[in-house]
Amino acid sequence: MTEIEKTQTEEIGIPAAAQPVAEGFAKQWYIVHAYSGMEKAVERNIAERVARAGMSTKFGRILVPTEEVVEVKNGQRKTTERKLFPGYVFVEMVMDDETWHLVKQTSKVTGFVGGGRNKPAPISEAEVQKIVSQMQEGGEKPRHKIEFTVGELVRVKEGPFADFNGSVEEVNYERSRLRVSVMIFGRSTPVELEFGQVEKT
Repeated sequence: MTEIEKTQTEEIGIPAAAQPVAEGFAKQWYIVHAYSGMEKAVERNIAERVARAGMSTKFGRILVPTEEVVEVKNGQRKTTERKLFPGYVFVEMVMDDETWHLVKQTSKVTGFVGGGRNKPAPISEAEVQKIVSQMQEGGEKPRHKIEFTVGELVRVKEGPFADFNGSVEEVNYERSRLRVSVMIFGRSTPVELEFGQVEKT
């Protein structure tokens, strides 16, 4: 496989020890919809606005779950970052008129996800922890972005066998390579290729 995903989380917020819960209220997790590609900017903007407004007691963590994608091409590995939930930012906060307006009026934010127009529905801590756990597991044992199965039909897109179709015989995720049985002159010939040299049909 040419791409390996190693998940991680970008996190901005005030240290837990410095986050007393606003009296009479508890923080809950909400999902904020942001312009695609602007998730990190929204993460920073919300944190900055919270600090300027002196609302640190009403806000906790601000998360943009991401994953590292390692692409292998011509034997070279290049690491890039990809959002796990494009267009979404997770915000831990006390929901009231003040905090709602602060987040809603943040640049590049289009609104909250779920619930009524002015009363967003929170997601549970368990749901957030499940996401975090999945990312941690992915970091310990990276999963592959592109997965092939034996018997699957693929098309060779580059190299001397370009445009030939073949059946996957063996997959080696450690080396990001696979063996494909290609029909050449009427005979089935096994060919070893990099993940990046084939595409699913």
